[in-house]
Amino acid sequence: IPLQVLTLPTSPYPDQRPGTNGLKKKTHVFQSIKNFLHNFIQCIFSSIDLRDRQGSTMVVGGDGRYFNSTAIQVIVQMAAANGVGRVVIGQKGIMSTPAVSCVIRKIKAIGGIILTASHNPGGPDGDFGIKFNTANGGPAPEAVTNQIFQLSRTIEEFAICPELRVDLGTIGKQSFDLENKFKPFTVEIVDPVESYANSLRNIFDFAVLKELLSADNHIQIRLDAMHGVTGPYVKKILCEELGSPANSAINCVPLENFGGRHPDPNLIYASELVETMKSGQYDFGAVFDGDGDRNMILGKHGFFVNPSDSVAVLAANIFCIPYFQHTGVRGFARSMPTSAALDMVARATKIQLYETPTGWRFFGSLMDAGRLSLCGEESFGTGSDYIREKDGLWAVLAWLSILAVRRQSIDGIFLRHRFDYEEVDLDAAVEMMLDLELMISDRAFIGQVFTVGEKKYQVEAADNFEYGDPVDGTISRNQGLRIIFKGGSRIIFRLSGTDSFRATVGLYFDSYEKDINKLFQDPQVNYDLFLMDTSKIFLNKTQFGKP
Repeated sequence: IPLQVLTLPTSPYPDQRPGTNGLKKKTHVFQSIKNFLHNFIQCIFSSIDLRDRQGSTMVVGGDGRYFNSTAIQVIVQMAAANGVGRVVIGQKGIMSTPAVSCVIRKIKAIGGIILTASHNPGGPDGDFGIKFNTANGGPAPEAVTNQIFQLSRTIEEFAICPELRVDLGTIGKQSFDLENKFKPFTVEIVDPVESYANSLRNIFDFAVLKELLSADNHIQIRLDAMHGVTGPYVKKILCEELGSPANSAINCVPLENFGGRHPDPNLIYASELVETMKSGQYDFGAVFDGDGDRNMILGKHGFFVNPSDSVAVLAANIFCIPYFQHTGVRGFARSMPTSAALDMVARATKIQLYETPTGWRFFGSLMDAGRLSLCGEESFGTGSDYIREKDGLWAVLAWLSILAVRRQSIDGIFLRHRFDYEEVDLDAAVEMMLDLELMISDRAFIGQVFTVGEKKYQVEAADNFEYGDPVDGTISRNQGLRIIFKGGSRIIFRLSGTDSFRATVGLYFDSYEKDINKLFQDPQVNYDLFLMDTSKIFLNKTQFGKP
């Protein structure tokens, strides 16, 4: 009997504006508020032209957090009712964000829906998120997210096939007859790793990597998946295929609450790996976030690779990766808060550099125009133009490729610093940013000299960063406050995470050091001094609170 397609009434919600990484809320909002999930999914489908949507293919996957499987069932029911012809889903609803991007591009899907709140905690009391990626495999551009938001403010009904149920655990095709539909609706459950792994095999020299990881004199590595989606990918690719010992990968079983941990790859939340690396037993360490797009790299004895330095070192050694030997390098890019270490590489190699706002969609636009090959951002994201998402596992294989070719340790990297005020009051954070902008906009601010320890910093420029897209000409304003000193040092203030009542204020300290003998000193010493002095200069003049 053909399954019934229903159109049901609903009412709009005012708070469904997607951010740079989709719509993120507390799990109970999606789970308990009537039609909150259905409204947003319908607005995603409605943002796609009906002629393009009919009979199309869409990819769906998630990081395995709590409510993932339930939400996928609803998405499939609504995809069928909205004219989508085929939905491709990772087995058990699992598929990393970079893998979704990869599959979208490979099968020429119209787009994909990713269920993730990225590096935010999971579970019933944690966070949940929905992200829409377009046909290029990347995050929906601002024009599309704005359209979704406008639709969410006026939505009156949604289409759904409520009796449709999908077996997410069995690989293969499932077909469903729907009333008033000439062709069956198809759901295809796929191995979430294989298609993505095939792409990596074409990018890196797996034979060289296997020798590095499993030959007689192989290096010792330690990889922490933090019970996120990357676990099965690490086990399949690094352990089973490249021969790294099984015990070199930990926390590789995806859990709905990430084992009670905060799946954020930084020095605070990945302290378990940091302490393990300090023992000196391992040569290389890496940790991934919940949905697999972010990474943190550590060297022997816990040497921390700042994400700003990571992309710069990858750029300087880019031809250690076979993919770039064949494609060449079209350009480098970094987000505005990311340090200028990459700029130096670009100048030395005479390769075009782009400075963009934070948000991977800006990189995607440059990649689609054939202008960009490698990019990175301050929040532990690195990637290349083979997909349109940052990619934690790609970054690890890129670093291992450099180690295999150069035969040297990690600890030759420029040092940079990053600090966050997390979960602060939103109104206070906004007021602080307004006060800071007023202060740095004063003409008298330019030329001021500040002393930090033995160093003097003279302000050369200060602004609220805005970005003119060289591809489509769109302007993105209010992307962060920049204070640029003579010699290249910088302080960046950026407000993020404003999709709830709390916010994060990112402070990025980028101090240029020309004395090569000081490059390997403990950065925390200078960092503490820098933070203490700059907080006296800037934060005491705001309404933010105690520095």
